[in-house]
Amino acid sequence: MNTHPSTIPSPAELAHLLRVHAPRWIVPAIVVASLVALYAVFRTDTWEASQALVIRNEAVNNHVGPGKFGHTDEMKTVQETILELARSRTVLAGALAEVGAPNGLSSEAADWPTDCVIEELQKNVALTPPKGAEFGTTEVFYLQVQDPSRARALALAGAVCRQLESRFQALRDEKAQDMVDELLRTVAGTRSKLDQATTKVSEIERQVGGDLAELRALENSGADFSTLRQTAMQIRAELREAQSANDARLHLLDLLRAAQPDSGRLLAAPGALLDSQPALRQLKEGLVDAQIRTATLRGHMSGEHPTVRSAMETEEEIARNLHAELGIALRGLEAEQKLGERRLSRLNEQLAATDVRLDRLAELRATYAARLAEYQNRATALERAENHLAEARASQASANAASLITRIDQPQTGVNPLGPSRAVTVLLGVAGGLLCGFGVLFLTVQPATSELAAHSAPATAPTMPGSNGAVPVSPPAANRVLSLKQALGKVAASVA
Repeated sequence: MNTHPSTIPSPAELAHLLRVHAPRWIVPAIVVASLVALYAVFRTDTWEASQALVIRNEAVNNHVGPGKFGHTDEMKTVQETILELARSRTVLAGALAEVGAPNGLSSEAADWPTDCVIEELQKNVALTPPKGAEFGTTEVFYLQVQDPSRARALALAGAVCRQLESRFQALRDEKAQDMVDELLRTVAGTRSKLDQATTKVSEIERQVGGDLAELRALENSGADFSTLRQTAMQIRAELREAQSANDARLHLLDLLRAAQPDSGRLLAAPGALLDSQPALRQLKEGLVDAQIRTATLRGHMSGEHPTVRSAMETEEEIARNLHAELGIALRGLEAEQKLGERRLSRLNEQLAATDVRLDRLAELRATYAARLAEYQNRATALERAENHLAEARASQASANAASLITRIDQPQTGVNPLGPSRAVTVLLGVAGGLLCGFGVLFLTVQPATSELAAHSAPATAPTMPGSNGAVPVSPPAANRVLSLKQALGKVAASVA
């Protein structure tokens, strides 16, 4: 029974294959290793200098607290602005001009630094947050600068920081100056509008004249109550009282005029009408008492009795005194009536003047309220604009006085440049060359098992009897061993 040889070469077979086809793997290995060694020898080291920076917020116009950020987005915005400034042409050109050209180049040329140098430095400048953090979550971040020279990397890091601080201060100053200019125009325009509103209010106040206090009282109180309206109410109350007193005097005059020919009518007058005439009231009461006494005496005595006659004489005397008093009271009431009518006329005039003033205030109240509201709005807008202007000027002063960026210590760099060392690079090149040589060998040469099978096979191929003699028979297909390249191709074909 025939056994199929294994397709996996043994170590001996691999050693035989490497020995027989040594040029196929040695040449690629030497070429790759030599190229890597040349690169390691002639490559330029890259040093990275890092400067830790801290950012704070402005101390003025900060309601959260001096130097504190109100929100992480605000801090992130400032840090992104600093990142753009750090890679800007102005900052990098200033830093290169400050540090000078590297060895072998002249920094005294008029075109230094060139656009190519600035563009190359832009690629080598980065602004990164601490490890495990992101912009906006911490106030600390790092400015990293790469350069072939360690000393130059440190110098560039320091120069970029100084230029960044200067440019950031200049940017803050420019922003504050723009705000100041804009707010100055706003303040000027608002003040002009306020002057116009003041002129309008002054015109109405001049029209009002002495009633300005009343108009302001109506506007400030928000109701229709004012001293002038209270005065009008008092005048109306006095007018009603005066009119009532005048009506009472007229009625009493009519009564007295009617009582002159007949004093008996006075006895029927109500006592309220005689309250203003105490003498008449007493005479009336005395006359009534005398009449009652006379009637009482006449009921017991004759008319010729001395007591009766004395009572009758007393009654007649009181009646004569009452009649005389009627004339005096009538003249007094007529004089008092004229005074009352004058008082009524004066009160009516005062009430009419007060009503005219109230009507005038009512007409001007709406216009005055609108213009006064406009004036107050303009005054508030002017005050707000002046406050903003003061804040902008304070920001401008702080931009010129201090920087929001603070450096932590000095720029630092590692002990070794970036990347693997030259020895490690050469070792990696040798390992890569060997892998490349082995790959070329196994992709182009069959394993040693095929050769060994060929050496161990009989010298004469087996024959098959036939009419013309022996016919050679090829070995079975299972005994043929494929190369690695052929095997991989066959496996790929079978999978497809």
